[in-house]
Amino acid sequence: MKPLFRILFLLALILEGCTHPAQPPQKPAASGQTDTSGVSEDKGIRDDYTNTDRVVWQKPEVVIDLLGDLSEKTVADIGAGTGFFALRLTPLAKKVIAIDIEPKFVSYLDSIRKTELPPLYSNRLETRLALPEDARLKPTEADVILIVNTYMYFTDRVQYLKNLKKGLSPLGKVLIVDFKKKRTSLGPPKDIRIPQFQVEDELEQAGYRIVESNDTALDYQYLILAEKIGN
Repeated sequence: MKPLFRILFLLALILEGCTHPAQPPQKPAASGQTDTSGVSEDKGIRDDYTNTDRVVWQKPEVVIDLLGDLSEKTVADIGAGTGFFALRLTPLAKKVIAIDIEPKFVSYLDSIRKTELPPLYSNRLETRLALPEDARLKPTEADVILIVNTYMYFTDRVQYLKNLKKGLSPLGKVLIVDFKKKRTSLGPPKDIRIPQFQVEDELEQAGYRIVESNDTALDYQYLILAEKIGN
């Protein structure tokens, strides 16, 4: 890939993120969704994100940098929504699986993949409709799993993490980004947020090793990177 073309493509994605404000997820599948191309805007807790500039406060470059070199890796973006992260990861990874439980978001990303991405990148992006309790990853299919603004909506979180281990390659990693359980100017209600220490505990219960846990890099969210242990 020519460096100039890559830079221009990534810039276009960033500009798109500035144009379309993100809405907070009501379900695990709905993170990062926007009101575009027939995708309806949900109400309720989503109102907290209306007219916010997600590309500024989400700092996608900080999140993606934590994942390291992805050129030979498959990344699964769980709760992909309209592709805030999936589309930014596609030029960088060997393959990106954009996973959602909402058919409307899977259809939207499929349309983007087929009509707007160059063939080089469209061939790297796969969309997948999942179940709330099952991401439908094949055994050892993903090297990295990204879960942004979604973890708090899982019901049996420890079991969900255990199931994800089956879809991770040996020493595969999970990066969870979610809202701090404190007062913030945007985000879902505090009573449904999961404290950072609890996410760490649940990852360890599910058989992961915490690699990094950071609550200062992002204004409203913490980042927890964990590595798969065993099978």
